Amino acid sequence: MKSILKLTSLVFVLTIGLNLSAQNTNKRDLDNYRQPDKRGINVFESPKDSVTTFEDVYVRIGGSFALQYQALDNENSGVTPLAEVGSNFNLATANLDLDVALYDGVSMHLRTYLSSRHHHEPYVKGGYFQIDKLDFISEGFMEDFMKHTTIKIGHMENNYGDAHFRRSDNAQALYNPFVGNLIMDSFTTEVGAEVYYNTGNGFFGMIGFTNGKLNQSTTISDGSTGGAAFLAKLGYDKQINDDFRFRLTGSLYNTGYAPNVYLYSADRAGSRYYSIMQDASATSDNFRSGRFDPSFKNKITAIMINPFVKYGGLEVFGTIELTSGRALAETDRRDANQYAGEVLYRFGESENLFLGARYNTVSAELASGDDVGVDRFQLGAGWFLTKNVLLKAEYVTQKYNDYPTGNLLDEGKFDGLIAEAVISF
Repeated sequence: MKSILKLTSLVFVLTIGLNLSAQNTNKRDLDNYRQPDKRGINVFESPKDSVTTFEDVYVRIGGSFALQYQALDNENSGVTPLAEVGSNFNLATANLDLDVALYDGVSMHLRTYLSSRHHHEPYVKGGYFQIDKLDFISEGFMEDFMKHTTIKIGHMENNYGDAHFRRSDNAQALYNPFVGNLIMDSFTTEVGAEVYYNTGNGFFGMIGFTNGKLNQSTTISDGSTGGAAFLAKLGYDKQINDDFRFRLTGSLYNTGYAPNVYLYSADRAGSRYYSIMQDASATSDNFRSGRFDPSFKNKITAIMINPFVKYGGLEVFGTIELTSGRALAETDRRDANQYAGEVLYRFGESENLFLGARYNTVSAELASGDDVGVDRFQLGAGWFLTKNVLLKAEYVTQKYNDYPTGNLLDEGKFDGLIAEAVISF
C-alpha cells in the first residue's frame, strides 16, 4: 500500500509539473541557474545576472540517471577476511529535479533521489528558496544592493568548499570528470541560510548559518535541541581573457555545540565503489565503502582551500582541507587533513572529450589514537555524446596505510576499472 501511495504521489507531481510547463510553450532557461547538462561544467555558485526573463510561474522538470559497470579487486592482511567482489553492473541511480521560477528574482529548487545506493525508494535530498531580487516587497526595493546579492534559504546542500560542485550527487554525475568522489567526502544538507555578495570584478563572499543537523528533530538532548554551524567563503573568480580563467576560494565550516554533525558522512546516496573493503561477515552493505570518515560529530572546525585554473582545454583543480573535531564521547580534539590535485585536458569539438588524473591523500588520527593514511590515484577519460549524455571510465587504485593489525583495513588495497554512463537534463 505504501509503495502504491508513493508511486501515485510521484505521478501526481509529474503531471502537475508537466501541465504547468505546458502553459508556457517557449521552453526557456531559468535565471541565475546552473544548467544540469554540459553547460554546467565548471560552474560553481549560481550565476548572478540582473537580466530577467520572468513572465509567469514556470516549472522546469529535470532529472539524472547513472549506471556503472564495476571491475575492482580488493585485498588486506587477511586477519579479518574481506568480502569478495566481482565484475558486474551496480544499482542504477536516478534523480528528479524541480526548479520553479516563482516571481521576478525568486526561484525554488528541489531534488529527490528516486533511487540511490542507500535508499532504493524515493526520498527528498533537499531544496532551497533563492532570492536575487526583492521586487516582491516593492518594485526596485534595495535594487542596487540586490544587483550584487543572492540569498538562499532551505534544507539544502551547504556551500562548504568548492569540491562539492564537482562531485557526483547520486545520479547527477555529469559535473564530475571522475567516477568516485574524494576520499573524505565533505557534503551535508542542513537547515539554514546563506547570503552571497559578488562585487562584479571577481571578488565574492558568503556567510551562512545552519542548525548543524542532518536529521531534523525537536527532541531535547543535554538540555538543548541542538546548536548551530557557521559557514563562510571568500574567493576570487575571473575570466582573465578568452583562454585563461583563475579561481581561488577559502571556506570555513565551524560548529560549537552540535549534537551529531555529519559533515563527512551525510551523503545518503553512497560511494561509487560498491561493496569494496567490506567485512566478509557483514550482514548489510557499507554504502560508504571506499571513503574515509574521521567520525567528527561535535565541535568541528574545517577549512578548505580550492585553486582552479583553466587555460584553453587544460584544467587544474586542487583541494587543501584541514579539519579537527571529536566524537561525542571524546574530550580531546583530533585532526584529519586531506589533499587532492587533479589535472584535466578537454579537447575535441566543443571540448566534448577529456582525459584526466587525480591524486588524493588523507592523513588522520583515529579515536583509538592510531595515525593512519589513505592514498588514491585515479586515471580517467570521458566522452560527451551530446550535452546531456556522458560516458566516462577510470582506473582507480587505493591503499590504506598504518592501520592496526586485525583491523579490516590493515594492509588494505583495492584497484581496477569502473565505467559510468550519465544522462542529465
